[in-house]
Amino acid sequence: MKKKLTMHLLFAFIMSVLLSSAYLFLPSYFSTLDDKLRDIYFNYRGPIPTTGNVVIVDIDEKSLKELGQWPWSRNKVAKILDNMSLAGVGVVGLDIVFAETDNSSPAKVLKGLGIDNANVPDYDEVLAKTFAETPTIAGYVFALENDGIKSQDTPSVPSMFIEKNKPEGSEFLISPYRAILNIPVLQNNVYASGFFNTIPDDAGIVRSVPMVMKFNGMVYPSLSLEMLMAAKQAKKVHINYEANGVGSIKLKDIEIPTDRFGRLLVNFRGPKHSFKYISAVDIYNNKFNKADLEGKFAIVGTSAAGLLDLRAIPFDSTYPGVEVHANAIDNILKGDFISKPAWTEGADLFMIVGVTFALSIILVFASAGLSMVIMLAAISSLNAFLYYELFTKGVMLNIFFPSSAVIFTFIVLMAINYMMESKQKELVKKKFAAKVSPAVMEDLLKNAESGNGDVFAAHEREITVSFSDVRNFTNISESLHNPKTLIQLMNEYMDPMTEIIIKTGGTVDKFIGDAIMSYWNAPADVPNHPDRAVEATLMQIHHLRVLNAKIKADPRFVNMVKMSEGMGVEPIDIGMGLNTGVAIVGEMGSTNRSDYTVIGDPINLGARLESLCKYYNSKCNISNFVKDRLPDGKYIYRFLDLVTVKGKKEPVEIWQIHDFVDGLEGYYLFKVTKERLFVELERYHQAIELYKSAKFAEALEIFKDVNSWEDKSNKYIYNIYIERCEHYIAEPPADFNGVFAHTTKG
Repeated sequence: MKKKLTMHLLFAFIMSVLLSSAYLFLPSYFSTLDDKLRDIYFNYRGPIPTTGNVVIVDIDEKSLKELGQWPWSRNKVAKILDNMSLAGVGVVGLDIVFAETDNSSPAKVLKGLGIDNANVPDYDEVLAKTFAETPTIAGYVFALENDGIKSQDTPSVPSMFIEKNKPEGSEFLISPYRAILNIPVLQNNVYASGFFNTIPDDAGIVRSVPMVMKFNGMVYPSLSLEMLMAAKQAKKVHINYEANGVGSIKLKDIEIPTDRFGRLLVNFRGPKHSFKYISAVDIYNNKFNKADLEGKFAIVGTSAAGLLDLRAIPFDSTYPGVEVHANAIDNILKGDFISKPAWTEGADLFMIVGVTFALSIILVFASAGLSMVIMLAAISSLNAFLYYELFTKGVMLNIFFPSSAVIFTFIVLMAINYMMESKQKELVKKKFAAKVSPAVMEDLLKNAESGNGDVFAAHEREITVSFSDVRNFTNISESLHNPKTLIQLMNEYMDPMTEIIIKTGGTVDKFIGDAIMSYWNAPADVPNHPDRAVEATLMQIHHLRVLNAKIKADPRFVNMVKMSEGMGVEPIDIGMGLNTGVAIVGEMGSTNRSDYTVIGDPINLGARLESLCKYYNSKCNISNFVKDRLPDGKYIYRFLDLVTVKGKKEPVEIWQIHDFVDGLEGYYLFKVTKERLFVELERYHQAIELYKSAKFAEALEIFKDVNSWEDKSNKYIYNIYIERCEHYIAEPPADFNGVFAHTTKG
């Protein structure tokens, strides 16, 4: 125990150093993963209410249809702003920039014809007059990188920005290349303006909004911040610095926490249309409820896909950019900020080191099963805490690294604890991993000759796949002690099983420790491959009688025999699963190492069927896709269940398949004669039909009756259905369809 504790503590130290170093020195490599995990938190939390004080005036598809394509003539925009002002709007922000003159203006048209007429309107001047007379904040955009265009234009700022406690020689605010402003007649007549840049992160997701930027040595506010400044009549704004950058922005009684670059981490209210939307054309036509605008913050923008102002956020991949600014204002009004204070770095490191050491010590004293429970409890508790801190306290802590510490600690320590068993299984896999190269090449060459291109190209093919697995392999390996003896045992088992598979036209795909994966109808054609696969399966099951008799007489395996007798089982027992379907067949892998194999949903289902043998106490489970292709009258079937298995949505019928071979009566669950089995199955399937029809009481009566017989073939299946019927009688299901959902692999 002391040695194990020392090893665990040494591992905890190494893991803590590695994860802490990655956290401190490689943050950009993992920040996207951390953000993706936080996106899951947002989606789990779901939408939350807004303050109701922010409204979006939407240049939507309806508006474009009625008022024409964008850009509209400026007199239309002026009319919309005038109507909003008459409705008593608090502040209007424009998520739009008018960087060019309105050439549809009558004055511009006549001037282009060489006619000067002072009596016709100039729409730019009309909008400029509206700007001057309404509570409108104009929008503009910063070009963040050198686009080859030089411009000296700078927006005016009616407020003073004071940078407090700024570290000397450091600049943390985003510094754009140039400003793209409204035309002078508009820019000069507006009270104030703000930039409306939304900058996505490396993954292309908008998670924050810059509140301020620094251009030509001056600090400029965002549209959302300028709207708040106008509403609060704030003439002075403080940018408060900490040692590692910006800490907060304060205007009057509002303090806005930001990241070190002056960006607000947005607490998104939900997916698109979480805010009140009013169509711009309705305001233009004066067909709106004025109470919706009275005293509100209104942002004019667009949700129309054709105007290309759509962003990706944690909730939505096509989110109107205008709504990002609405979220920023609403966050500030409500005060439910998300922030990452400077101390969170220390907290993150404490969690990484703490969970690694705590889990390492606890797992010294826990069994494998309990260790899994502890790991799940740890990861659940950790994420519950991080979720609480994010949405209740508004503190953004790292998710990826502490969670990774839990998972990696569990995985590595469990791997260390089970190293001996893993080595033994690896020896078995290496011994039996070879393929039959001539057969593989024959199929590949045949594929090339048929005109399918590259001889190594994978192709679709209907196959029947079989999975078999030795029961209690861990106990077997422990009882033998000697890896050499274990290999000898597996030779005794694998050799005849492989011979049976090959003799029936099957291909041994791989040996996975004590398991065999095989398939029929590839690489060569195998007529009636479902039938041939079933024949091979039953032959393998019947051969167990011969194999177990041989093992019991062999002194090499005496400890294993004693172990099995103590458990009340045969030395070697197996479970098998068969499925038929169209899979991908061919050479797959990397350039340097590839293998001829099969992949696809039919393969996965075959593996699931094998893993369910334990549940139904069956040696062989087949799907309805196999059963439907078998010859009539050749086999005896027992319907086991209609299920959905882990990883699949469509229900699958599971059948147990029987046959009788001379000299093997009473073996393979047949404790009765063939005639008696037919009587039992007739009663059993009668009860199954009643069960499927939700006649649980009648079905229960038959299941209990047959279960009381001394000469029945499978008591476990009756116990399963007796339990289900009693449950459904006590708690009748609302919409019973006979389908049972297996949420685990076996």
